[in-house]
Parts: sequence; C-alpha cells; structure tokens
Amino acid sequence: MHPEGNTVFIPGATSGIGLAFALELSARGNTVIIGGRRAAPLRALARQHPELDTVRIDTTKPASIRVAAETVLANHPDLNVLITMAGIIRAEDWHRPESFLSSAEAVLKTNVLGMVRLIAAFVEHLQTRPNATIMTVSSGLAFAPHRATPSYNASKAAVHLLTESLRLQLEDTSVEVLELQPPAVQTDVTGPPIEGCQPLGEFVSEVMHLIQTRPDATEIQPEGVKFLRHCEARGEYGQVVKLLNATPLSLP
Repeated sequence: MHPEGNTVFIPGATSGIGLAFALELSARGNTVIIGGRRAAPLRALARQHPELDTVRIDTTKPASIRVAAETVLANHPDLNVLITMAGIIRAEDWHRPESFLSSAEAVLKTNVLGMVRLIAAFVEHLQTRPNATIMTVSSGLAFAPHRATPSYNASKAAVHLLTESLRLQLEDTSVEVLELQPPAVQTDVTGPPIEGCQPLGEFVSEVMHLIQTRPDATEIQPEGVKFLRHCEARGEYGQVVKLLNATPLSLP
C-alpha cells in the first residue's frame, strides 16, 4: 500500500485508532471516507474535518453494509483501499452462559462477520483497480489470549487466518491484502492513561513509517506487538500468556 494518492474507506473510524488513521491518511493527500453507526458523531466530524467524507454504516447489519457500499462507490468510483477497522472488545465470564452468550455473539458478529461482509461488498470493485488494498485489523491477543476477553481473542485469531487465506486467494489479482496487528493502544475509549499502552499518536506514526519503509510486508507489526505475535515461535508461549494475564485488562 502506497501511503499517498489513494481513495480509502474506513468503517469504524469515528474515534480511536480508526479516526486517527483517517486524519493521518487525509493529511498525506489521500481521499478518505469514514463510516460509523451513529449519525451525530458523523455530523460532528464532518463539521470539524470537512476534508473527510462520511457515511452511516452498521457492520452488524448486511443491509446497512450494502447501502453504504453503494453510496461509497457511487460517490468515489476510484476507491482502492478498504480498511476493516470496525470492532468491539468486551470482558466476559464464561462460568455461566447468561454472563457471556450475548456478548460473545455481538463480538463475533461485529469483528468476524462484519469484516467478511465488508470484504464481500467491495472485493469485486477492488479487483478492477490497478493498485488496491484490503487491510484487516487483528490484535496481539490473536496470538496470546487474555483470560478476560475470550470472544475477542477468538475473533481476532479468525481475522488473522481469514486474512492469510484471502491473501492466497487474491494473489492472482491487483488486490494487496495486509493485516494490521495493533498492540495495546491508548485511546479515548480506554480512558485514563494505562501503563503499557502505546500512545495513539506514536502508534499511528509507527504504522505509517512501517507502511512507507516496508512495502513488501504483509503484516504491519509495530514493535510493541512482537512480544505477543512471535511468542510461540520463540518457544515462550506459556510464559507470555502467564505474564499477560498477571495484570487485569482495563476495559470501559
């Protein structure tokens, strides 16, 4: 993915990492469309950042994805980058089904089915573009689980393997398939600063540097995620999981 000169759609970009990327990509000369579920934040962002286009989209609803895709492609037929940023994380207690079942269903519907449906809505169009990219977003927790977030861990592991498989299937097309693997990142969603979380601005700068300097990389791995990403290859999976779970995971 070239860091400039693209037309980029980022569903799940009304706050946090998604919004930070949208603003950074826009500042680099890309045309950026952001998507979100709620109309009020989108209207506010449109006023604050008129350089961004906005579209309502709920990635848990197939009809919403279909309408949003039609709108984006009608207004931006040169779209060549899709970043599947939308996702949720929830703490769960799997001792009793009433404590986790609805949460697990929501996480998997958003993080896995939402990504699949987004790709389905855009993949044919992207194959018509000479330099196209699909970027998925997994997590360090796809490779070493935190006990508090079983469904999230599983959803991001699914994103990883789906991305690997999609890359193999689309290798005969013009579509590049990338996987962004964030570590713990400090955003407005996580609240007050948390020890060990990478500041958002630092994270975005590091990711853009990796995109620019490692054009052949298929996995965008900030330094902070490598401790988790490669723990099994290093023979340290058990130790890393134990250390990861030694402190509680702070969630909103």
